[in-house]
Amino acid sequence: MSSLTTPHPFVPVLHSEWLKIRTLRSLLGALFALFAVTTAFSAMAGVSETSYPEFDPLFSALSGVTPGQIAAISFGAMAVSSEFHGGGLRLTPAGVPRRGRWFAAKLLAIAVPTLAVGLVAAFAALVAARAGLGAAASGLSAGEQVRGVVGCAVYLTLMALFAAGIAALLRSGVGALSLLIPFVLVVSFVIGDAAGGGVADFLPDRAGQTVLYENPDRAFGPWAGLGVTTLWTAAALAAGAWSVRRRDA
Repeated sequence: MSSLTTPHPFVPVLHSEWLKIRTLRSLLGALFALFAVTTAFSAMAGVSETSYPEFDPLFSALSGVTPGQIAAISFGAMAVSSEFHGGGLRLTPAGVPRRGRWFAAKLLAIAVPTLAVGLVAAFAALVAARAGLGAAASGLSAGEQVRGVVGCAVYLTLMALFAAGIAALLRSGVGALSLLIPFVLVVSFVIGDAAGGGVADFLPDRAGQTVLYENPDRAFGPWAGLGVTTLWTAAALAAGAWSVRRRDA
């Protein structure tokens, strides 16, 4: 009978982590920025020039993901780094003896709201941009648009988790942001332009954004590209989990 009334040990930990996110204004602000920036920049792209040779209507409609991912990265990094302020992680074993369980709950508390906000933002961005693009986006099929919206939300979630893993590894949100934001805004583009594809296509951001193109000119298809980003994220989370479990706070 007790097994029917007693919650699984993971549930109260997850509830605690969700409460932390709900009560930290900086984290709620990052989620709001994710929605606002992604939607606004996509809407602006919808009224831009569409006659250049490499124009891709699906990516143009969802191009707000480029600045929007900064908010997702910030959300993931700050959600984890808040535990290291004032040695907060030292208090974790008192309530959650297994740090691995705490870290899993933290990641789920990051992933679910990012995915939810990402879906709403991607849908709103697509609707706003299509209104501006007009006939230029008329060739997009329903399947391509669904793939773009879902893929955009999954990509943003993966980038938030990628940042969470790096923040756990470095034990610093500032360190993670200082590494990842210049990378996705500058380094990745420079490497991509210099290499002209090839190895650069396997970078986490470039690979994942393949799912946002109607006709991706990459070494792999849309979902395979998202799979590459998943591998990068899994590696970062594994390194972060090792840091959380093996090193002192």
